[in-house]
Amino acid sequence: MKRAALLLALGALSLAGCGLRPLYSGGASGPAAQALGEIEIGPIAGKNGWLVRSALADRLAAVPKGAARYRLEVELDDQIIGYAIRSDDAVTRERRTLRARYRLVATDKGTVMLDATAGSDTGIDIVSSEYATIAAENTALENMSQAIADQIVARIALFASRTKDLPAADTP
Repeated sequence: MKRAALLLALGALSLAGCGLRPLYSGGASGPAAQALGEIEIGPIAGKNGWLVRSALADRLAAVPKGAARYRLEVELDDQIIGYAIRSDDAVTRERRTLRARYRLVATDKGTVMLDATAGSDTGIDIVSSEYATIAAENTALENMSQAIADQIVARIALFASRTKDLPAADTP
């Protein structure tokens, strides 16, 4: 019993010194939340752009809004590639890939604060019903849009929490 308590105490002490800290520490006044609350999302072309932009807006709406000091610019690349071909040359499986290149730009100076990529892919079964295949492709696109929005917001929050001068982009 004493040995288990000693091991637990040693484990707790070793974790205390590991440097881990919550990403959203400080709540709404923390650097990550402040930076996320000051972002406006630029237009993104196409249906996939509408889906990604809506997913980003949903995530950023959870953060208290301040004046827009940053603009998020996103460019998407959406591809569907057929594979798993039968002997009659019919495709039975597709791979849908959605990649996003995004830039966080300080609106006052036009300085690119962050330039990164996010991506998601999924496999889609091709069935005899064209409607079912199209529905599966659309569902895959919706899910990938959510995943990309999650990646973008998490990366910006991480960048903001590690970069002390990000919330003060208007200072020289």
